[in-house]
Amino acid sequence: MKPRDPPVSINVSTVTEFVFLGLPHVRPIQLLLFILVLAAYTIVLLGNLLIVVTVHGEPRLLQSPMYFFLTNLSFFDIALGSVATPKLLTVLVSNNRTITFLGCMVQISFIHLIGGSEMLLVTLMAYDRYMAICHPLTYTAVMNRPYCIKLLLSCWAGGFIHATIQMALLLRLPFCGPNKLDNFHCDLPQVVKLACADTYITELLVVANSGLLSLVCFLVLVASYGVIMATLRGHFRESGGKALSTCSSHLIVVCISFVPCMFVYLVPFSRSQTDKMASVFYTLIVPSLNPIIYTLRNRDMSEAMGKLKNKCPCSLSSVKGQV
Repeated sequence: MKPRDPPVSINVSTVTEFVFLGLPHVRPIQLLLFILVLAAYTIVLLGNLLIVVTVHGEPRLLQSPMYFFLTNLSFFDIALGSVATPKLLTVLVSNNRTITFLGCMVQISFIHLIGGSEMLLVTLMAYDRYMAICHPLTYTAVMNRPYCIKLLLSCWAGGFIHATIQMALLLRLPFCGPNKLDNFHCDLPQVVKLACADTYITELLVVANSGLLSLVCFLVLVASYGVIMATLRGHFRESGGKALSTCSSHLIVVCISFVPCMFVYLVPFSRSQTDKMASVFYTLIVPSLNPIIYTLRNRDMSEAMGKLKNKCPCSLSSVKGQV
């Protein structure tokens, strides 16, 4: 009797680690990058934590749906900035450029889980502004706290579905040799390129999932703010000025959040330096810019931070009062 052939495995991965090649090898430049990255990461942590503490320290802001979503955006920024940055700092200090296969998959899954959820949350914030400006009479009744929590959970669910699809497409590929990434973290397009198989269909599916998600959310945002601006036209001297300032802050966040993602995922995969710069931008720079934009251009946040500073027992004013 002729013996049967052994079953063929679909995923014959033999790669156990990946090597990052996207960082310079000159030690002084590595140390300079370490200082810059650490400074940006510190801004991400402290800036976003400041927003959370400020909102929770001001009851009026805490009851507002807009600031409820803003605190959750700060949480997303902290989480997104913490996915790849600690490993980057370790690489710059130790010069150990390797990451395990499992660690790489975890990085990719969390980047897409948090990134996808944050895109949906920013879109949700535009919906909140639309309801507040275009339907002010029903805004309080509709955007109550239980409804806001349901909307937030839907963002998490959307991000989870998005990340699950991406990982299902990635994990079915065999990795049997090339393991060098021209980046500082595991970026999905570059990892897919390392597979020992024809990845054209997978690339198209990844683009359809990530690129179209970014594009659709971006178009919805632009349309929403277009309606808001049309509603505010002619009312800038009354109550429109404050709303316009808030919306302009949101629009800045939209542009810096979505444009890099669309640049990376809406076109066929490549290994250009511009793609690497875009990935650095949306994983580290954007989370550090959001707190600056929302605090500098938001009068309510500025006033609340002033009150928080006066309440702080270690503030200069309280010290003078005790003298």
